Amino acid sequence: MNWTANLFSGATNSASPAWDEDALIIDVRSPGEFASGHVDGALNLPLDRFAQDYANAAPDQSRQIIVYCQSGARSGQAARFLQQLNYEKVVNGGSPGAVALKTNRSIIRD
Repeated sequence: MNWTANLFSGATNSASPAWDEDALIIDVRSPGEFASGHVDGALNLPLDRFAQDYANAAPDQSRQIIVYCQSGARSGQAARFLQQLNYEKVVNGGSPGAVALKTNRSIIRD
């Protein structure tokens, strides 16, 4: 298996079944990237602090969580991390645009 297949293996992608309307949406990009444009209602939990901060933001392991970044690579890492901790419904949404389109939400720029 090549490195790109390893990178995304195990994480659900945006082609998965319907997303829950009340899903928690997490942007794992840096604060600067988040400010440049994020999905309305998304939380910013940068990947470099994700392991320290996820539990406060996502205490309910049965709630659907949609993670995204710029391309899906960092969010794939976050999705695999959550799945290893027995979170039941984790989706790698890919990019902000893909998540905004699928959830019918706006992109907000700070």
